[in-house]
Order: sequence, then structure tokens, then C-alpha cells
Amino acid sequence: MARVKMFLTGLIVAAGLGAAQQASAEPVQVKTDYKVSLVGFPVASANFVTELDGTSYKISGDMRSSAFSDLFSKVRGNASVSGTVAADKLMASDYLVNYTSGKNKHRTAVTFVNGAVRSATNEPEEKTKPDDWVPLLEGDLRAVLDPLSGLLFPAGTSVCPRSLPIFDGESRATLHLSPKSVRPFRTKGFKGDAIVCSVRFEPNSGYRKNSSGIKYLEGVKGMEVWFAKHESLGLYGPVYAQVPTKIGKVIVAATRIGG
Repeated sequence: MARVKMFLTGLIVAAGLGAAQQASAEPVQVKTDYKVSLVGFPVASANFVTELDGTSYKISGDMRSSAFSDLFSKVRGNASVSGTVAADKLMASDYLVNYTSGKNKHRTAVTFVNGAVRSATNEPEEKTKPDDWVPLLEGDLRAVLDPLSGLLFPAGTSVCPRSLPIFDGESRATLHLSPKSVRPFRTKGFKGDAIVCSVRFEPNSGYRKNSSGIKYLEGVKGMEVWFAKHESLGLYGPVYAQVPTKIGKVIVAATRIGG
């Protein structure tokens, strides 16, 4: 279940990068707001600040559950990622996520060098792995993306189809994006077309083979992410995402994109 939460968190936080500048002579700072709903009920909100100086970027933000979902389990978290903008992708150097769910606390920190994982820590750390654990192989930590800025694409590159090799600090998975349609999207600070991609989740390693959450994500139909381009900034990023779950559809939508 923790891996499923991390996947959803990645979608939410990556959306916060959607207004980042691809390349600029002047430093840029952009604020973004998002809401998360489950079968129409608000369950979380998120706020992010994206800073870009030349080809270096840094994103920091927080998310929290709504009063409605706090009835079940209060969730609070923050995330940050920094790195550089390459020709066809954003490459992280440092990725950090902290969150609490009820009384449980979790911290994940990963450092990358040229797309390869240099170090990864998870707190608390599991002392023993379950019998059905699929271990990470050495090659699984090469040429990977973080789950946040891995969903950001400089203008002029393909948005979908793409296959994104994601490492979140413990699990290695691949997100397969396939073109679906083009849809209008409008929110405060943005109005334009969005490229709609269907998403297929493929677990690779660093997960429980018999996990019901992983099996569900692997077989679920109807996942999609909408990517929109900020014309003056030159970067495609998620502005809308939907993930069917066992109890209903989770929607992540941008409510404001601005300076």
C-alpha cells in the first residue's frame, strides 16, 4: 500500500512542476495549487513553488489531507527535488519526500548522478524483506528518473509515447505512456489544449510480488495523465490525472498556475 501511495504522490508532486521554465536568462519562480478528489469528495490539496535559474531547477511543496479524509487517517507531507534540465528530460540530483500518515512517519532520500542512483535511504528501514520480495538488481539503478520531475518534458520532445524508468527510493517501475487524444483544459492562470496519455504501470523490482496494491496498479485500466504546455515557459507538465482505485476514481487537477 505504501508503494501505491508513493505512486499517487508522485503524480501530484510532478503536476506541481508543470509551470517550470525550461530555459531563461533570469531566475523564475512559479507557484501552483492542486486538489485531489476521490469519487467527487475532496481528499487532499497541494501547493508548490518551482524555482528555475538557467538550466537548474528546484521544486519544494507540501500536501495535506482534507478534513473529510482526516476522519480516516490524517496525512501530511512535503517533497523537494533539484537538478538540471537536459535536452529531452529533467534530471534530478537530489530527491526528498517526508510524510506522516496517522502516527506513522516515513522519509525517503535519493541522490542521482547522470541518471544513476548514488544513494537511497528509507526511514524507517525494513530490517528483513518478505519472502515474496523482488530484489533490485544492479542495472535497475542506472538510467532512471525520479517520480516527480520524471513526468516533465521540455517543449519539442515527445510527450507520449514514452516509457519512463522510475525509481522512488525503494521500487523500480516503468510508466508506459501512450497517446490517447487532445482535450481542452482550463484553470486559473492557464487556458489551452492538453495532450492526453493513457498510462500503464509495470513493476520491475523492489516490491512485494504478492502485494494486492501492486497487482491492482499493474492490471488497472483507465489511468491517464494530461500534459499541457505553458507557451511562455516551454515545458510540458501534468495538469490533470486520473487513477481508478478499488473504491473509486482519484482525480488530481491543477486549480491555479501563476507567478
